[in-house]
Amino acid sequence: MIYETKTISELKEQLNTTPQWEKMSPETRVWIYASNRPFTTQEAMQVTPHLEAFANQWASHNVQLQAWAGMLFNQFIVLAVDESRQDASGCSIDSSVRYLRSLESALGIDLFDRWNFHFIEDDAVITLPKDEFADAYRNGRIQDDTLVFDHLVNTLGKLKASWIKPLGQSWHRRFV
Repeated sequence: MIYETKTISELKEQLNTTPQWEKMSPETRVWIYASNRPFTTQEAMQVTPHLEAFANQWASHNVQLQAWAGMLFNQFIVLAVDESRQDASGCSIDSSVRYLRSLESALGIDLFDRWNFHFIEDDAVITLPKDEFADAYRNGRIQDDTLVFDHLVNTLGKLKASWIKPLGQSWHRRFV
């Protein structure tokens, strides 16, 4: 889903009202996997139930994780685990990576290229490789107030508060 809004406060409000997160702690661990392209409507409709099924069966040391998996902005897959009951173990994290690699293969997408940068332009999420991102800054297409996605956030509280931020306040700035 791409939210038709341009203000950071409206975007953050929409993130704060995701119903599945209401019972999760701000310290809930999150992993953000950014696709190199938007999911089509058909892909999103196909993938979303599979993400939910994965989260519902995700376990660590044979203990069900309190987890959520979903798609945001038709471009990002987010996994969340409230570790207050059971930590996500290395094996459970590995299983999530295997699952996401299978999605990549099935859909012809790339979820693991950390040098793709994502920003908002004209109410859409735009993906550019690092070098093209720097060129876009030099050419004035993006500026310090352009909203970017910081995929390094690692808790639900940080995702809600600072996943989307102006370029000038993000680590992305050092690459332009």
